[in-house]
Amino acid sequence: MIDLLYSLTGFGVGLLVGMTGLGGGSLLTPLLILLFGIHPATAVGTDLLYSAATKTAGSVVHGLARNIEWQVVRRLAAGSIPSALVTLAVLSLVHQSQAARSLITAILCGSLLVTAVVLIFRSTIVRFYRSRFPGLDDRRTAIVTVITGVILGALITISSIGAGAIGVCALVILYPQLPMGRIVGSDIAHAVPLTLVAGAGHWMIGNVDPHVIVALLVGSLPGIILGSYFAVRIAEPVLRLLLAATLIVVAGKLFYDHFENTLSLLSASARRPPY
Repeated sequence: MIDLLYSLTGFGVGLLVGMTGLGGGSLLTPLLILLFGIHPATAVGTDLLYSAATKTAGSVVHGLARNIEWQVVRRLAAGSIPSALVTLAVLSLVHQSQAARSLITAILCGSLLVTAVVLIFRSTIVRFYRSRFPGLDDRRTAIVTVITGVILGALITISSIGAGAIGVCALVILYPQLPMGRIVGSDIAHAVPLTLVAGAGHWMIGNVDPHVIVALLVGSLPGIILGSYFAVRIAEPVLRLLLAATLIVVAGKLFYDHFENTLSLLSASARRPPY
């Protein structure tokens, strides 16, 4: 029954990914925590390897369609891979502790809200930054792209969120000359080595449940195919608003549950008799 629930969850997430191109880590990690009671660190590590598998397939498709700008991928990876390794080293020191739970939950909630804001106001954000930073030369664009990779590497390693909406929004700002298809393809191609390195690091720490990954993939693959079929039949702005609203609700629920759990622990500690 648990395997079936994991597969159904994977199907629902795959459906959204197929329809929007987003929502994998944004929804799967919180669902693993809220629905199945998985420790946040394990949920993040499991989702990272799950994402590596699904994004590899997407990267192959975009590669065959020549929708990947490899120079952009290399620049992002130059910042994100070292950043992921440093973040993994820090996480290994607080492995499965209450501090790790609090850190991951806080960053997860923040990432969900930022992703929701980007989904709703992406056009406004892009116009604002392009008006403030018009015409960056190639050297400065390369430097800012590497810095963007550093931020994404830490964010994704801790929360598994950011490779979709946040990464695409940053690339749209930095590379206005690229068509949207190449930006999305480049973002997906960059996510493959990043999620693989971060997921492998979480596996070494002990933050991955391979049994859950298999069950999720069984459900998500048909979900992605079905979602891709419906994507052309539903207006893209409607999908983005729906996903953004879902992320806000999930972030609120996740924060509330963590806050309530923290208060319970503090109360129990206060009632414990001194020794």
